[in-house]
Amino acid sequence: MTSPLPHAAPAASEASPHPLLAAAEALFPRLSARSDEIENARRLPPDLVAELARDGYFRMMIPESLGGLELHPAVSFQVMESLARADGATGWCVMIGAATALTSAWLFEPAAQAIFTRPDVITGGVAAPIGRAERVEGGYRLSGRWPWASGSQHCHWLVGGGVVTEGGKPRMVREGMPEVRMFFFPQERAVLHDTWFASGLCGTGSGDMEVKDLFIPDEYTFSLAGQPPRVARPLYGFPFGLLGMGIPAVALGIARRAIDELTALSRQKTLMLERRLLAARPAAQEAVADAEATVRSARAFLLESLHAIHAESTRGPVSVRSRAELRLAMTHATRSAARAVDRMYEAAGGTAVFRSSPLQRCFRDVHTATQHAMVAPATLELTGGLLLGLELPTFTL
Repeated sequence: MTSPLPHAAPAASEASPHPLLAAAEALFPRLSARSDEIENARRLPPDLVAELARDGYFRMMIPESLGGLELHPAVSFQVMESLARADGATGWCVMIGAATALTSAWLFEPAAQAIFTRPDVITGGVAAPIGRAERVEGGYRLSGRWPWASGSQHCHWLVGGGVVTEGGKPRMVREGMPEVRMFFFPQERAVLHDTWFASGLCGTGSGDMEVKDLFIPDEYTFSLAGQPPRVARPLYGFPFGLLGMGIPAVALGIARRAIDELTALSRQKTLMLERRLLAARPAAQEAVADAEATVRSARAFLLESLHAIHAESTRGPVSVRSRAELRLAMTHATRSAARAVDRMYEAAGGTAVFRSSPLQRCFRDVHTATQHAMVAPATLELTGGLLLGLELPTFTL
């Protein structure tokens, strides 16, 4: 489907589209045609995963020094958005794999080399510090069970967040704040629980992962809070923003698909009582205009923030203000995408409730994406506090 309006004025990085973005756009017909298959399997098909890995989608954020693409964040954003327009679950899984791999810039070089120089490597996991890691000689003993481990079935390595303990008690870095680290381990050392029976993003395989008393060597652990990246490149100057920017990318891709689907439907569906096409109904016209403006303005704000923060990172440390503005743009874009999808779903009428309609999948998928903690309403409290002049804990941004 194509929109009758251009999606946005091209940003600087869009003047000459990156080959990976062109490839993602070209995937649309094949990927969209497999959406039912992906949803029914509740995970990505192995052949699709292999193709995505081979073509470099999971290497977008890996440093060039490790053989990665180290793309400008606006390019990675557009790649994820394009994939999600075709299939939300695929866009989500690529987002998880690519974002997890950016942490390669924080690992000790021997561990980073061991994990990430394999050209088809896929990483995933859960950053939330749900696990417990007892400090022992040479490393940690990690135990925990993490939900929402998207795409874990096709990953080679997983990462889990955990609180560091000594003698069974949390080790504090300051009053009221325990030490939190992230831990890499081979996927085969984890137990994957098939718990993903969800309303949306059904094909992401986002079940639970679990390890018990697993030894993790020091060099396979890192902390994003208070530890600078070992690869000092501009892309790694705003880790929490970079980890989360794929969520609105997926949401906006889904919203674009919903607008395109409603546009196509409006030219085909005849309203029986009104004896006219849906496109002629003023309510549908207002809904699509509002959705178009909502999506494009939210997308422009987010791309503006990405360009600004990356440019700032090339000059030195990124300010708290810039990091907060990116978080605001991310949350705003995700929730705006959901509102736009709602308008399209409602404008379509009863047609949208059937599984044969891509609009019902868009509705379910985008509202699953909004539940992620990185774009939850509470993030607006952080950015709002900064706008009102309050001091914020920088590790939250």
